Amino acid sequence: MARKYVDCRDFPQNVDKRCTVAISADSPEEVVEAAVQHAVNFHGHSDTPEFRAEIRSILKEGHPRT
Repeated sequence: MARKYVDCRDFPQNVDKRCTVAISADSPEEVVEAAVQHAVNFHGHSDTPEFRAEIRSILKEGHPRT
């Protein structure tokens, strides 16, 4: 199974907070859970089924850039 990740640096709307968080795990569910928690607590998003689906849809395989 390929490692999954999501990287806040890929989202221009996060530039104002200078967010450099990247979350990766072997399980897509782990990445989604951690990314949602980060987005809610740091970026003010709401934890909804639609938002979780959006996060799931943008997961990438491999490792975040350094």
